[in-house]
Amino acid sequence: MNEMVRSLGNEPGLSTIGGIDCDLHPAPPATATLLPYLDEYWRETFVMRGVDRMSLAMTASPPRAPINVRADWKAASGFAGDTLEAVRAQALDPFGTRLAICNVLHGSMIMHSDDMAAALCGAVNEWLAREWLDKEPRLRGSIIVSAQNADLAIAEIEKRAADPRFVQVMILAQNDEPLGRRRYWPIYEAAARNRLPLCIHAGGSNRHAPTATGWPSFFVEAYVAQASIFESQLLSLIAEGVFHKVPDLKVVFAESGFTWLPSFFWRADKTWRGVRAETPWVTEQPSDIVKRHVRFTLQPVEAPLETDALTRTLEHIDCDDLLLFSTDYPHAQFEGTKALSARFGETLTKKILIDNPLATYPRIAADFEKEAAR
Repeated sequence: MNEMVRSLGNEPGLSTIGGIDCDLHPAPPATATLLPYLDEYWRETFVMRGVDRMSLAMTASPPRAPINVRADWKAASGFAGDTLEAVRAQALDPFGTRLAICNVLHGSMIMHSDDMAAALCGAVNEWLAREWLDKEPRLRGSIIVSAQNADLAIAEIEKRAADPRFVQVMILAQNDEPLGRRRYWPIYEAAARNRLPLCIHAGGSNRHAPTATGWPSFFVEAYVAQASIFESQLLSLIAEGVFHKVPDLKVVFAESGFTWLPSFFWRADKTWRGVRAETPWVTEQPSDIVKRHVRFTLQPVEAPLETDALTRTLEHIDCDDLLLFSTDYPHAQFEGTKALSARFGETLTKKILIDNPLATYPRIAADFEKEAAR
């Protein structure tokens, strides 16, 4: 278990009761489980080609690896959260979660075939609606799409947007091109049009090396490089003018970490001042754009061991609106139910647990308003 897990595990944690968990992972469905949610052509194709016997679970590490599944959440199948009962007992009830957003990490998002990717994404979304959202009122869903074909992704967004339990659109951090490029803009416009934030989650197709200098040799290199991937994508969204083109877009970075933000702000703002004539659509410093448009899920908290280091980091970020509560269930980011470090303090904790998620997710805010009106 890593040092950060130990450090948070040995200090008091704050209560998470009533919080909105913005990153929860049900175990991805077995491919055979998806057959009823595919049309006749794809069902026959998968059975004929033996695809129904393959696992399309997407993970950067072995399913039973400590970093991928916390020891006390492991299931006999190897995938934690493989049943609704397990998610209730391990992720919803212990944390006192009021609502949780399900982010299903599935290989359908990285298929080379646009049509197969779209068919599988649609099947996973339907499976999530029927097998999870229909049966547990505390759950909400992310619409997973494959970003390489904008037309097919938009069709899936428009189809699922009619179901208010789907509260965001999810794509992966590593795609064919930087995410600010214009080929992706129609996806962002469709999300904003339907009042759905765009969640950019750690992961990708690995069609490109995760580092700027090529392919690493070891997992530790690839894992640590994830922060630089998110930094690159954040800068791409800003510099290419995504938030100028789609001013109503909210973006959620999931499993990106956030302790890298101060140095990113300093470097991006300083450089922008010197070359801003190159990007005239960026009319304010990048840090201000991030603070208005982008949010970050809480886990993993990659903070140093010094007691006041996290506090200093938050002071440098200088914005209480950026963090969204998440357990990142079932990944091993903390021990027990200590998802919220006492270092956050009670005022910021309330914002992270409830206020910031409500300001980010209009559909969840509408649910709260309906409940308050009863």
